[in-house]
Amino acid sequence: MNAHPGPVPDLSGLTLAELASLSGGADFWSTKAVGEVPSLVLTDGPHGVRRQAGATDHLGLAESLPATCFPPAVGLAQSWDPDLVRRVGAALGTEAGALGVDVLLGPGINIKRDPRGGRNFEYYSEDPFLAGVLGGAWVTGLQGAGVGASLKHFAANNAEHDRMRSSSNVDPRTLREIYLRAFQKVVRTSAPWTVMCSYNRINGVYASEDHWLLTTVLREEWGFDGVVVSDWGAVRERSASVPAGLDLEMPGDGGASDARLVAAVEDGSCSPEDVRTAASRVAALAAKAAHARGERAARESGTHEVTAQDAEAHHALAREVAARCVVLLRNEGGLLPLAPGSSVAVIGGFAQNPRYQGGGSSHVNPTRLDVPLEEIRALAGDGTVTFSHGYTDGEDGDAGLREQAVRDAENADAAVVFLGLAEHQESEGFDRDHIELPAEQLDLLAAVVGAQPRTVVVLSHGGVLRLAPVAELAPAILDGALLGQAGGGAIADVLFGRVNPSGRLAETVPVRLQDTPAYLNFPGENSAVLYGEGLYVGYRWYDARETEVAFPFGHGLSYTSFAYSDLRLEQDGTGVTASVTVTNTGDRAGREVVQFYVSKPDSAVSRAPRELKGFAGVTLEPGQSERVSVLLAREDLAYWEVRADRWVVEGGEYTVSAGASSRDLRAEAAVTVEGDELRLPVTLDSTLGEVMADPKVAAVLGEALSSSPLASGDSSALGMDMVRMMASIPLGRLASFGPVGREELQALIARINQEA
Repeated sequence: MNAHPGPVPDLSGLTLAELASLSGGADFWSTKAVGEVPSLVLTDGPHGVRRQAGATDHLGLAESLPATCFPPAVGLAQSWDPDLVRRVGAALGTEAGALGVDVLLGPGINIKRDPRGGRNFEYYSEDPFLAGVLGGAWVTGLQGAGVGASLKHFAANNAEHDRMRSSSNVDPRTLREIYLRAFQKVVRTSAPWTVMCSYNRINGVYASEDHWLLTTVLREEWGFDGVVVSDWGAVRERSASVPAGLDLEMPGDGGASDARLVAAVEDGSCSPEDVRTAASRVAALAAKAAHARGERAARESGTHEVTAQDAEAHHALAREVAARCVVLLRNEGGLLPLAPGSSVAVIGGFAQNPRYQGGGSSHVNPTRLDVPLEEIRALAGDGTVTFSHGYTDGEDGDAGLREQAVRDAENADAAVVFLGLAEHQESEGFDRDHIELPAEQLDLLAAVVGAQPRTVVVLSHGGVLRLAPVAELAPAILDGALLGQAGGGAIADVLFGRVNPSGRLAETVPVRLQDTPAYLNFPGENSAVLYGEGLYVGYRWYDARETEVAFPFGHGLSYTSFAYSDLRLEQDGTGVTASVTVTNTGDRAGREVVQFYVSKPDSAVSRAPRELKGFAGVTLEPGQSERVSVLLAREDLAYWEVRADRWVVEGGEYTVSAGASSRDLRAEAAVTVEGDELRLPVTLDSTLGEVMADPKVAAVLGEALSSSPLASGDSSALGMDMVRMMASIPLGRLASFGPVGREELQALIARINQEA
């Protein structure tokens, strides 16, 4: 159900004070009802509806109504499955509507710039293409159920440290290609009802006061026509934010901010037209939401709770989704899947008290919770399943717990060791200092593997961990990230082969923290952080530096195997269609995620060695082959040309690779792409190299300079390459070498700009 706009409320009779009140919240989660404009309810919920019925807060402290906790974005992204993400969005929309919510605050699509980011569990990926595709699918699913999305946090919000003041200082091309690109894709493809501006500053300007960001880019360039809402507490002063393009400040403060906005209009520091514009946008959103509520009420009883039927169906969906999100990182000797009937030693507190979501404002009160230990016992058949804690939450460890775990492992056919981070070790509000697993857990793993070589590790965490020590010890590793309330059942399904794993990493796992792109520039100091790595975020950085990684972006194994063949490329005005034949060469059915990376080795601009520009999943029976086809959209091939302040597709030959990860490329082909015309005005500061690169300009300039001593002569005696040296000389400096004077140069430049 795509909500109809509904009748537009009449604002003509409202006073300035009433108009101003529409751009400020009534309380923590709702807006004001003014005149014909009804109130709206907004609440947290990227992976579950956090609807607080009593006390309200933004930190997840007050109790919320039960709702399905789906895998948070860190887990959901590992599905690499837009259709599955869309189904999650639709289920969230159903529950949000039942709980009286009009706008669900999500999805979070900020780039994972550094693995220490405290809120990384709420975001999808280090890659803007993957984040944009999955975020768009989530929005489409949610809004199809008649509940609005709030795309967040806009923009360049990549750390929790000093998050309400810190300035993200980033160059224009990096900002466009890495940190804004996913937002652009979601806005243009899925039309979210709202966009949430972030706390931070961008190049010194608060996001909530940034006219370039909220109006020039978001509305004028991208065509966004919804409401810009602030993150809770992100507005410094509404009289500065409303003219920039902010429509709704949250939460409400009892009307004090409304009064200051009215005073700003009265003293001339804020335009009344800006206030009316913001009010009209909020009114249009309220009308759309009211229409959607009316449609739901006509179909349902409006009990304001998640029905038992929906809870059961959504838990089943959550289990399906969670299993799709599990990544098989390692499986030496085909240790997995485990055979039902075998004895298993389950070790680790997370098997009994699972870590399944992140802490902070997105914390959900689940409708139920699958416990991994219980689910493993349910699938083990007549095999014996023992349990031992193995470790505490402390740093020193407990020798007695470790010894018991080793005895259990020794006496079993296999051991399954649950490792990871507790909620208090990573959460909204602070960044991590490191990416290490607790030493106590690694000591336990070493002892268990020493007694039982057939050991499987199951990981639970919201941020990337240093896994080199784990990979050196354990022959099999399952990465669950955070899997939501049904994660326990999903883990058991994968362990025993009921589900063949097909998850893929949505971010690179480095060998060590010091290898990461932003290591020396994170999280910043003196309320500023320099994005010094530029475009080279995530796998782009590791590939450009040819740095070894523990597990690459896009990596994930299967219980079967796949072969790629016959990659073909066809170009038209929409982009390049890439198709490849994938064959299941193993002995069981499985799903393969085919990833398409694009390179332009001879590019005139700085580029990563390869970039993800398309992907698709295919499920095949043993021996079955299927042709997988993906459009690599022309707009996704473009780079941001700073000199022209626009997107440009560079012409020439591109290499397209299809593979199972960014470093497991199975097929490669080349295609020639027609470029966009890029003709920059020639000035006195343009260099000879720049202007001579254009054949038309070169012809005019060559004729004019033909009599210059610079155009002839042997420079070899000077031990220099005259052509290369001259390439860097600005045209305006040629007058110093003669015979062309400055006035003649200016006339020549005018002629070039007119003729070329």
